Amino acid sequence: MKSSRSATAMWGWPIAMGVLTAIGLVSALFSDGGFGDMLAWVTLGIPVAACVWFGWLRRRG
Repeated sequence: MKSSRSATAMWGWPIAMGVLTAIGLVSALFSDGGFGDMLAWVTLGIPVAACVWFGWLRRRG
């Protein structure tokens, strides 16, 4: 039981970021304006913002 809990803690966020990226890429590929473009911007922007936060901004402080 403890190993599955630690696996979820370890792989939860990377899987969530991968799912968000996949949804954003598919949405950007198949949408033609409107909600699909907004969905692509948001779902692709969240992983980029997380990378900027954890990779660049936290090192400065």
